[in-house]
Amino acid sequence: MNSNISKLAGSVGRVIVGKKDTVIKLIAALLCEGHVLLEDVPGVGKTQLITALSRSIGGKFNRIQLTPDVMPSDIAGFTMLDSSRGDFVYRDGAVMCNFLLADEINRASPKVQSALLEAMEERQISLDGVTHKLPRPFLVMATQNPVETYGTFHLPEAQMDRFFMKLSMGYPSLDEEFEILGRTEDHNPIANITEPVMTVDDIAAMQEAVKRVKVTDSVKQYIINIVSSTRQDRNTVLGISPRGSIALFKAAKAYAYIYERDYVTPDDVKNTAVSVLAHRIILSPQGKTTFVTGEAYIENVIRNCPVPAMG
Repeated sequence: MNSNISKLAGSVGRVIVGKKDTVIKLIAALLCEGHVLLEDVPGVGKTQLITALSRSIGGKFNRIQLTPDVMPSDIAGFTMLDSSRGDFVYRDGAVMCNFLLADEINRASPKVQSALLEAMEERQISLDGVTHKLPRPFLVMATQNPVETYGTFHLPEAQMDRFFMKLSMGYPSLDEEFEILGRTEDHNPIANITEPVMTVDDIAAMQEAVKRVKVTDSVKQYIINIVSSTRQDRNTVLGISPRGSIALFKAAKAYAYIYERDYVTPDDVKNTAVSVLAHRIILSPQGKTTFVTGEAYIENVIRNCPVPAMG
C-alpha cells in the first residue's frame, strides 16, 4: 500500500475499529474528488469516520444536521448588509469547508438537497451574481437511515447518480465491539488523533498523481462492457449512465494508486464496481425478485462479464 495512504488509514484507524475496506474506499473517493453516500443504521460510527478523516488531514470540518426546516441559505450561505461598511458581504454556509458531513440528507427538503448537490457538482456557489469557489479538497459525506422513512424526502435517481460511491459500515464483529468499548471507556476516540498526518496540499498532489495512472484499452473496454450490460437488461428499469462509467474508471485508477501501481488491473475494477455502480440503477420487478438489492445485481453482472487478460 502507498505509504501516505497507509499513514492516513492508520490515523483514521485510531478512531474507527476495523472497517478497513470502507476507510480505503472513502479515501479513494477523496482522491477522485468524489462524494460519498453512507447508508447505515444510527450509531455505527458514520460521524466519527468523517471527523477522523478531516482531523487526519488538517482540513476544515463542518457538520449539518438536515431536517425539514433547514433552509438553502444554511447550506450555501447568504449575503447581508454590513452597516459599518455600507456594503453587502457574504456569510459562509455549511459547504465552505474541506469535509462536510450532511447528516440524514433524506430529511432535508428537495430545495435544500438541490442546493447541496449543486455545490457538490460545481464546487462553487453563486449568490446575487457573485461566484464563491469552494475550498479544495472538498468532500461531502451524506448519510441516510435505510430503515426509517417517516418524514423523509426520497433522493431522486438523478441526484443519487451525483454520489461517487455509496458505502455502508455495518455492525462491528464481536471482537471489534469489545475493542470499541475499551476505547470509549475514558474519552472520545477522536482525541486519539492529536495532530494531522498530512495536509490538504498533500491530498491535492495525490489527486494529481491518480490522474496519471494508466488504463489499457482492454480494461477500458471491460468497464464499458460492465456498464452497458445494465442498460439492455430485463432486470433493470434504469441502467448505468456514462457518469457511472467515468466514476468506475476513476475509482479503479485510485485503487491502483493506493496499492502502488501506475496501471489499472481488472481486479481494481472489480473491487470498486459495487460501491460505485449499485446506487445508480433501478431494478425492475423481476430484478427485485431475483436479486433483491442493487449490490447483488452488480455482483452478478461482474461474475458474468468476461475478464480481459493482462498482457
